[in-house]
Amino acid sequence: MRAVIPVAGYGTRLRPHTYTVPKVLLNVAGKPIIAHILDSLISHGITDVTFVVGPMGEQIEQYVRLRYPSLRAVFVEQTEPLGLGHAIWCARTTFNHEPIIIILGDTIFDADLERFVHSPTSAIGVKEVEDPRRFGVVEVADGDIVRLVEKPSDPPSHLAIVGLYLIRNSRLLVECLEHLIAREIRTKGEYQLTDALQCMLDRSERITAFPIEGWYDCGKPETLLETNRFLLERSQQSVMPPTNAIVLPPSYIAPTASIERSIVGPYATIGDGAIVSDARVANSIIGAGARVSAVVLTGSIIGNNATVCGSFHTLNVGDSSQINYA
Repeated sequence: MRAVIPVAGYGTRLRPHTYTVPKVLLNVAGKPIIAHILDSLISHGITDVTFVVGPMGEQIEQYVRLRYPSLRAVFVEQTEPLGLGHAIWCARTTFNHEPIIIILGDTIFDADLERFVHSPTSAIGVKEVEDPRRFGVVEVADGDIVRLVEKPSDPPSHLAIVGLYLIRNSRLLVECLEHLIAREIRTKGEYQLTDALQCMLDRSERITAFPIEGWYDCGKPETLLETNRFLLERSQQSVMPPTNAIVLPPSYIAPTASIERSIVGPYATIGDGAIVSDARVANSIIGAGARVSAVVLTGSIIGNNATVCGSFHTLNVGDSSQINYA
């Protein structure tokens, strides 16, 4: 089985970080988003992986080649942002009618992947959400998907597609993608994977719905931090506390990071070579080589090699006074 991982997105909602680093290389709970996905795949015996890359794709390839030398990785470029269906179509020459698993590169799942990859039929990961209008949505009867709609204004159900797909008949998927592209069938201006899957249903392919317990999207600052919290809670790594600092679990501190006269955590990730001094950092991600001093940070993302310095004050404030710092 081959995994196909689309990682060609611009990551506009995570700017300014994604001006210089691809979204999937942002650090959560001690390693890049893509590393969490690859480690899960490898643990289930999947070592053939196609990456569909876009801008800054060379950074992703360099990381994968360096950190996962045993992975049989192939990189194909999506030259235009024409949708998820188009991204999978770009990868079509890398799989030869074998079953494939498609995983979005900016999403982390809490799911029984072992059971998912051994499903006897094609399957799509789904989760019930309050407002499904922002997602692809499935309509299900007796566990089988009978209809898929991309971002419907009037959703047929509350079951959202979460970005995890098992395709047993990959040849038929390619035929359906070719059908969309040849006839210029687009939804909201893009070639949608959802439309290709509906085409497969129309051609009698059986696709079942696979419930996903946890679904963590890393596409926005707030969801990136939420994913960081979830992964730290799940891993519960023991951290050797510095002699002159306090570390509140769950947190991750890289072995080469330096923490001085500070309180770090809970839910803090401190990257390689980062220096945190005279600071309070919680629910935040501090990038590799960053320097943070004399500040209180919460709900923050500090990029690689960035510097954030504040200042402490000594105050003698009388009754009924008000002090504001801009």
